[in-house]
Amino acid sequence: MAAGGQGKQRVSAAPMWILGLVIMIDSTDQSIVRGVIPQIKSSFHVGDLAIGVLMSAFVAVNGLVTVPAGYLADRWHRARTIGHTIVGWSGITALTALSPNFPVMLGIRALLGFGQGITEPSAGSLLADLYPAERRGRAFSIQQCLAFVGFGLGVGLGGLVGTRMGWRYAFLLVGAPGTLIAFACYRLREPKRGYSDRMHLGLAGEEDAEADAATDLLADGWWAFLRDMVSGLRADLRTILSIPTLRYALVGIGTLLFGITAVSTWLPEFYRRQLHLSQAKADLYFNLLVVIAGPAAILVGGWLADRFATAVKGARVALPAYYILGGNTLFFISYLHLPFAPAYALEMVGLFVMALSVPALRAGLSDAVPAHLRGTGFGAFNLISVLFGTAAAPFVVSIFAQVFGGNLRTAFMIVTPPIFIGAVVLLRARNHLDEDTAKIFQAILTAAQAEQERQATRAAEFAARREEREREAAEA
Repeated sequence: MAAGGQGKQRVSAAPMWILGLVIMIDSTDQSIVRGVIPQIKSSFHVGDLAIGVLMSAFVAVNGLVTVPAGYLADRWHRARTIGHTIVGWSGITALTALSPNFPVMLGIRALLGFGQGITEPSAGSLLADLYPAERRGRAFSIQQCLAFVGFGLGVGLGGLVGTRMGWRYAFLLVGAPGTLIAFACYRLREPKRGYSDRMHLGLAGEEDAEADAATDLLADGWWAFLRDMVSGLRADLRTILSIPTLRYALVGIGTLLFGITAVSTWLPEFYRRQLHLSQAKADLYFNLLVVIAGPAAILVGGWLADRFATAVKGARVALPAYYILGGNTLFFISYLHLPFAPAYALEMVGLFVMALSVPALRAGLSDAVPAHLRGTGFGAFNLISVLFGTAAAPFVVSIFAQVFGGNLRTAFMIVTPPIFIGAVVLLRARNHLDEDTAKIFQAILTAAQAEQERQATRAAEFAARREEREREAAEA
């Protein structure tokens, strides 16, 4: 059934790369602070706790806007929304370079939360509508591997430019390329919601390839718009949280992001403090770790997510659970009192294993959530990622490090065990994913059958009216 017509549809690879560049520039911007930590601390005379707050500053805005942005992504033109957002955050990033003091810098970085908060649900929903189920693993892998590249670029550029020219020039450099990426986003095709699902079932027609004109949500004024959005969000979130796969998967996503963010935020400092590398070497080795292990794992993980999607029960949540368990174990061992070389090797393999889960989780979310709710679904995905990953992780590690006299080894070992629990919870989602996905396809088939019946009824009524007119004309 699923393979009936999708093979005849050609799907361009360009959107996954363009939307990958979006997340890459956002990741570069977020991570550049990690490369200039010593310079910012020296310039503003702040400690680890303040840096932890700075790296989490955008979280409040991100958390506030991302679910409403997901609601709007289900109703507005997603490609244009992403383009407008990139232009805005590029300007704000450049403004960071002008910060006269730490509180102003903190405020500017907080404003950047709207960037990922808006682009994440729109890009996730758009990718899921552009690529059918059997290709989503690869589509999300291309997008997400560029996030790792951006992370490495941010730390690398921050360290390189920050040590030579100062931290202000590092922020100016990152703010510039966004305009070109925004222009590419404006040119992306905007399909109808559910286009890829209908393509997967062989039901997509040319009329589905371009979305209808967006509804004017402000036609009745701002108050009516806000009232409708609040009630609509309530209904959408109730529907999403009624999907069993999502309830378990969001826990797993939270633990995965907590683990990756907690470690990646402070790993260069761990190399410097506990393993006694210079700042330049710590940044270099961390950059190599992220750029080598991350993108390779994401690409392999996307292939595995598509390859075993139907061969393993609930593969797109089961495989990530095993990846998180294995990778987290390797990281925990690396925190023991080992020399740099074996610790680094364990972390290289551990990051590779954990990162295998990223595209599968995103593809699984797309599979389990109906097309008209995927924006809100990815908004919830992003909110959980932000709260338990970007927000909590750097802050929690900084607190434990400060409590134990700057010892990041102890801090890492404290925050690692809860990740195992999250992976076990995620594994339970495998019992529901296939059933939830089947419900979506069955609903599409039922709707298509109902539409065919309506068309047949209309055709029969038209034929009956024509025969009646012809009979009346003959009698006259």
